[in-house]
Amino acid sequence: MRHWLMKSEPNDYSIDDLERDGTTHWDGVRNYQARNLMRDQMSVGDAVLFYHSQLRPPGVVGLAEVVRDAYPDHTAWDPDSKYFDPKSSPEDPRWFMVDIAFVRKFDRMVTIDEMRERPELEDMVLLKRSRLSVQPVTPQEFEVIVAMAEGRE
Repeated sequence: MRHWLMKSEPNDYSIDDLERDGTTHWDGVRNYQARNLMRDQMSVGDAVLFYHSQLRPPGVVGLAEVVRDAYPDHTAWDPDSKYFDPKSSPEDPRWFMVDIAFVRKFDRMVTIDEMRERPELEDMVLLKRSRLSVQPVTPQEFEVIVAMAEGRE
């Protein structure tokens, strides 16, 4: 099992939306590095830190789980979609997505500022100012953040 952090703008899709829906497809990723992580490394059962970006401060708000391995992102083929890519086609898909399921919402958000204060998180991809919407997290980083959210620091 691997661990991930997935960023979402809460105005577009929030942890509350995921809780309501139960599962969702993680479409619209248009960065090759993030696509490669989803396509080549994510697997069913992987754990996800759900991160709200575009807040001040942003932070991790809950947990999700990968419930479907990567498959072509059909929104790339829809000219009416904001994620349309004319270079992608069903015969030669350029973009991929995974499905995730809601696990739980934290009672409190673990902010990026709090994470920066923790020496054991100093090598975390997120704290290296990564703009990737999908990024790997070590098992230790995952556990530290969950412990912070639960007040078990």
